[in-house]
Amino acid sequence: MATITQSEVAPLHQQLHVTIKKEDYLPAFEKALKEHSKKANIPGFRKGMVPAGLVKKMYGSSLFVDEVLRQVDQQVNQYLTSSKVDIFANPIPVQMDLQQIDMNKPADYEFVFEMGLKPAIQLPDLKSTAVKRYTITVDDAMVNEEVERMQQRYGNMTEPEAVESDENVLNLTFTETDAAGNAIAGGIRKDNSVLVRYFKESFRPNLMGKKKGDTLHIAFDEAFGAPEAEWILSDLGIDSGKDRFFNLEITKVGFIEKRELNAEFFAQLFPNDNITTEEEFRARVKTELEGQWATESRNQLHHSLYHVLLDNTRVDFPQEFLKRWLKTQGENNTPKTDEQVEAEFPQFLNQLKWSLITDKIATDASIEVKPEDLRAFSKQQLLGYMGVNAIDEEAEWVTTYIDRMMKDRKYVEDAWNRIQTEKIFQWIESNSNAQDTPISREDFVKMNQEHNHAHH
Repeated sequence: MATITQSEVAPLHQQLHVTIKKEDYLPAFEKALKEHSKKANIPGFRKGMVPAGLVKKMYGSSLFVDEVLRQVDQQVNQYLTSSKVDIFANPIPVQMDLQQIDMNKPADYEFVFEMGLKPAIQLPDLKSTAVKRYTITVDDAMVNEEVERMQQRYGNMTEPEAVESDENVLNLTFTETDAAGNAIAGGIRKDNSVLVRYFKESFRPNLMGKKKGDTLHIAFDEAFGAPEAEWILSDLGIDSGKDRFFNLEITKVGFIEKRELNAEFFAQLFPNDNITTEEEFRARVKTELEGQWATESRNQLHHSLYHVLLDNTRVDFPQEFLKRWLKTQGENNTPKTDEQVEAEFPQFLNQLKWSLITDKIATDASIEVKPEDLRAFSKQQLLGYMGVNAIDEEAEWVTTYIDRMMKDRKYVEDAWNRIQTEKIFQWIESNSNAQDTPISREDFVKMNQEHNHAHH
């Protein structure tokens, strides 16, 4: 019978010494030979009638090695299960001499593995940590802005010959260039749709009278200012417009005739609300905005609580083991270099730390994701796809849709993770002492932008 002993290399860093005896693997090897004899397809022999000696000569060495290693893997897994060792990932083989495995000289073989043990952790007292739950007041100016945006979005597009006002829409091809306007090889080239008023007021006169086919050369930061610059940079996939130049080719000049605020428009946007007056419509828009900003505020609170837990939970990691593990876990079995490991290690540790924190919360708070949670999640997604607030959950087609999604393993795994994360943050929020703090929309957006820049 195999013997396994465990010894300490360093705190939370252990070695497993595994000795596999002949009687552990020989019966399985003989069985594998017989099975292979039945399946082997060798010219000159009928299938299933190949002599065992020939099979052993041709395939025995590889089958022998496979069975020895299979037994090693099985014994290690049984040991970890029975001893209830809580480890990071799979043990790493550090003494795996395959040359010693000789079919012609069966013997007792020794192997050595290393493993990292998960540490016990103590979460900080959330109620003693100051965090803010920001409340953004939706005022009339915000409602007016959103109503106008809706009128523009659902308006009728016309195509005037030339740019005439700040309300024109330009379909543009952004081509990255040098300062002289020469296209950069491998630079950005992307189509985008931009309102004239997204440009800086000082730049807009350059656009007046421009037509389809015209091209302008711009320095990004001279043409665009906050907050519109942030949106366009995001669309272009870059972080900063500093020292970035583009040629803008106008591929279309458009103008949106804003929708009238009438019952037809109200019904199109909110078909279940029976809105008949502009006053009712604006009140409904305000409710929508309040919900959106409440969600933004909650997301920001959760982000703050994430950092509270991450920054204030002390975890002792078996770092040397984890670096060795990270080095050997490259894509396509390609080991990482020491430089790559050092560069990735801080983020890797943060991910492990957060995993330990969430595992502890889920265990301590008995958080679990039930089948009915998954079905409710699927139904809610269906509502979102359809753009409605309610649906007859007894309808056969709804049940069929949900049943089909529950058979999609990737979908269920993703849904399970998202539901568990939501439940964990609900627990974190309920156990914190967040202070309601009024803030303007502008200051809230600026705060988040500064935070995002600080973490790039």
